[in-house]
Amino acid sequence: MKINSLENVSQNDLRELQLKELEILIHLRDICLENDLSLFLAGGSMIGAVRNQGFIPWDDDVDCFMLRKDYEKLTNEWDKLNQNEKYSLCRTNQTENYHHTAMTVKDNTTTFINSHSVDNDINHGISIDIIPIDVVPRGRFSRIKQILAAMTFSVYNAQRVPNNKGGFLKVATKLLLVVIPGQRLRYKIWKKAESMMSQWSWDEGDYLVELVTGPKAILRKLEKRWFAKSEMVLFEQEQMPVPIGYKEYLALIFGDYMTEPPKSEQVPKHDIVCVDTETSYTAYKGKYYKVKEGGHL
Repeated sequence: MKINSLENVSQNDLRELQLKELEILIHLRDICLENDLSLFLAGGSMIGAVRNQGFIPWDDDVDCFMLRKDYEKLTNEWDKLNQNEKYSLCRTNQTENYHHTAMTVKDNTTTFINSHSVDNDINHGISIDIIPIDVVPRGRFSRIKQILAAMTFSVYNAQRVPNNKGGFLKVATKLLLVVIPGQRLRYKIWKKAESMMSQWSWDEGDYLVELVTGPKAILRKLEKRWFAKSEMVLFEQEQMPVPIGYKEYLALIFGDYMTEPPKSEQVPKHDIVCVDTETSYTAYKGKYYKVKEGGHL
């Protein structure tokens, strides 16, 4: 299956994409179970598991949570823990920028090219997202320090103007990127900010927080007990982990999560230039991404 837009994608093609993402999710789940690493379905994937026992029909991605210590362990030990060369763990570093503040597991034999990354010579395989969950420190000064570090990290790590976040935030982000145009300095800034915002261990705080998913999430505290353990639920005929406090979490974030949104909102969310479930992204270099040095498609 190959498509160049998710705007009016057929249900069959979207389903093919979902099943490819499911393969990646199963691989990640097995790694985490075998190595005692935390993993929870997140966002729309968590809703899908609870409401649909699988993907929300119009969803085009998979989101997962990991506690920060396991998130970093997976990064550091991926080459040892992963036994399948088909998959890669991708996270923005000094030389590769995914314009994405979380990290992903990608299928190297497929293609999913986001419009925001067409200039980048990176891994453009179909992926699932892994979002870190951090500890909120005790003390007002430490919390303010964490919030400021998280906002700094988001700007200089993603290095793109956010969509659907409001006009003020767009202008502020653009200004901050203009002020620091050099890639090397941006890397130093976000790397330091990431270290500052995630320095507190499980026992050093009473709440948890999502620091990489947007301004609202940065300011929103989560109960630690919700993520103290996981429980398995049915997801596409597979058993997948969700946090034991998934009902409270989903009610806080989404309100009446068991009711589907209006038809007008039942659409895929990514702006893509090419998705191919059967062909490696490397076949599209110079055609759909990295078309010309420094130029957009």
